[in-house]
Amino acid sequence: MNRLEYQLHQICRRNCDGSFATQSNRREMLSLFTRELREIGYKVNNLSPHDLKGRHVNALLKKWQEENKSIGTIKNRMSTLRWLFEKIGKSEVIKSNAVYNIENRQYVTNQNKSISLNDLDLSKVDQFIAQSLRLQDSFGLRREESIKFQPVYALDGQNIESAKYIRLKSSWTKGGRARTIPIFSEKQRQELRNALALVQNGSLVPSRKTYKSHLSSFEAVTHQLGVGRTHGLRHGYAQSRYLFLMNIPCPVVAGYRDLSAQEKEKDRIVRLQISEELGHSRINITSIYLGSWSKA
Repeated sequence: MNRLEYQLHQICRRNCDGSFATQSNRREMLSLFTRELREIGYKVNNLSPHDLKGRHVNALLKKWQEENKSIGTIKNRMSTLRWLFEKIGKSEVIKSNAVYNIENRQYVTNQNKSISLNDLDLSKVDQFIAQSLRLQDSFGLRREESIKFQPVYALDGQNIESAKYIRLKSSWTKGGRARTIPIFSEKQRQELRNALALVQNGSLVPSRKTYKSHLSSFEAVTHQLGVGRTHGLRHGYAQSRYLFLMNIPCPVVAGYRDLSAQEKEKDRIVRLQISEELGHSRINITSIYLGSWSKA
């Protein structure tokens, strides 16, 4: 590990912002930046984080653009650089994406990426992992949220039979944003009963394991099931939620159709609600899950 990389990791250790996955991804990305700076020609063993300037940002950005990295990838990397420069007191060094001519990211795909638990055989799957998958399906949880899930905390003192919502801790969520998700179905209540019966006051990380070791087991199981990082379960939740709230299937399922002015306004409100339930800060991200009513 070179000097710059070591000092960047020290900054990460002192600033534990976000979930475990967010922190891990940030460290990996900062390590990548040091390798890329070395490839460009900078002597990273002679650099400290406070030596980093606008020219280093520009050099990295030029490299990514020459490598045809996607807009989303570049924006994610710029976000990590902004975090770093903020922590070292030089936030003014990095300008807005518009200044760098980084285009707006396009979220519309109209490709259905949903996964249904009905297509998976969970009968031989570890009960903790199986329960996490069922919670992802029922509440649209991210993988880390479903693994760290604590039913007692999530219920916030409510009785399962009359509960109106679950709450998620900031330490479970992407970006460290705590949120609530409404309870609107018997399926959700049943999965909360199942989770509570399984772990009582604990979490869906078995007491004999750490989060990291259990995540490795989780990834091995989902790889065998052919569902990868299980994000398709969130897609399925979003699509089912849209159907429930709009009374029509979303475009990624039903294809294009004309909406009346009233339907367009309702569509906007529904997408905003689903975005909040999924833990996204921008409504346009829902197009990844739901598709767009606009003609291609």
